[in-house]
Amino acid sequence: MIEFLKSIFKSKRLKQEQNAMKKFLIVGLGNIGEKYDNTRHNIGFKVLDYFAKQEDLTFETQKLGDVATYKLKGRTFMFLKPSTYMNLSGKAVQYWLTKEKIPLENLLVITDDLNLPFGSIRVKTKGSDGGHNGLKDIQHTLNTVKYNRFRFGISAAFSTGRQVDYVLGEWTTEEQDELKERLKQSMEIIKSFVLAGISNTMNAFNGK
Repeated sequence: MIEFLKSIFKSKRLKQEQNAMKKFLIVGLGNIGEKYDNTRHNIGFKVLDYFAKQEDLTFETQKLGDVATYKLKGRTFMFLKPSTYMNLSGKAVQYWLTKEKIPLENLLVITDDLNLPFGSIRVKTKGSDGGHNGLKDIQHTLNTVKYNRFRFGISAAFSTGRQVDYVLGEWTTEEQDELKERLKQSMEIIKSFVLAGISNTMNAFNGK
């Protein structure tokens, strides 16, 4: 009888672990509030909003952020837009990873990057925060630099001392026109990450 119960518990635990491996947390970094909606720093939010619009998803305000869920080919995408403001992004990321029992390797963080030309994309499995306060807090909270990130280039077209104004500034008309194609590609990258894995995604999209 004891061995039978052990086998049941083992089977249940195995099923839970398998389900966890099929769940992914996709985090778009940004700041909440209407005044930030169209700023360069909010590209993470913008990518997730685009995905949600294309797939007719609705974000719901929950603890530490707005959350939407999408299912495709047996996988569950959990989209998170933290409500903690950029500098405390790690708190929301850690909470939802823990709550949903999502393994760290199934996390993808979408962020703006000043070190890349506008529209350029780099998908990486680890790296420094690059001076980005959102990534810095995630690294500090998770106590690791080894988490997947999707870096969206916003360029560094600002004069000395104007960095904050630039990242918190709104996209130009020309940039907004070019963003349309990049947002479509960003959606493909997210799907590839979940369905094909991080390595295949890096090979397929980095440098494109």
